[in-house]
Amino acid sequence: MDAAAPGPSTVSAPRSGASFPAMRAAKVPRAIVAGPYGHPFHPVAVTIPIGAWSSSLVFDLLGLAADDPRAYATGSRWLIAIGLGGAVGASVLGLLDLSRIPRGTPARRTALTHLVINVTAMVLFSVSLVVRALDLARVPVVAFALSVVASAGLSVSGWLGGKLAYRWGVRVADENTQREGFETAA
Repeated sequence: MDAAAPGPSTVSAPRSGASFPAMRAAKVPRAIVAGPYGHPFHPVAVTIPIGAWSSSLVFDLLGLAADDPRAYATGSRWLIAIGLGGAVGASVLGLLDLSRIPRGTPARRTALTHLVINVTAMVLFSVSLVVRALDLARVPVVAFALSVVASAGLSVSGWLGGKLAYRWGVRVADENTQREGFETAA
């Protein structure tokens, strides 16, 4: 053997989904309602609360600046309520995906942090909605502040969700399946 070439003890074989059962398990849906293999529904469902809550912040800003904020305050309340309803659905789908991640792994810890931040955001938006219900004529500053804090948390949580999918491949098809999209016809 050539002295310059690395020996078997210095080079490790790359791990693939086929040889790493914990990773393979996190790619398989728990139930059909979670979405088919390689196409989970959780990332699609989160667009409802994220879109509704982001839009509610725009309505809040318009309401805080308007001479008559009633319409904006009403719109913001509706958007927060829609976001909460969507978040419940997204949470169920997220829990199905979480249940496939093996305990004791960095992916599981990240998923639990993602979950805790999202539940906290849901609570903050719920409290914000209650505060708004006490003053229907305007956008209460306290309610707006709660929404801003919740939205900041959602930004962190979204980054963690992206890490789960794009770095660790939770519920993402394995590379052999992905390869089909890059094969060219001979």
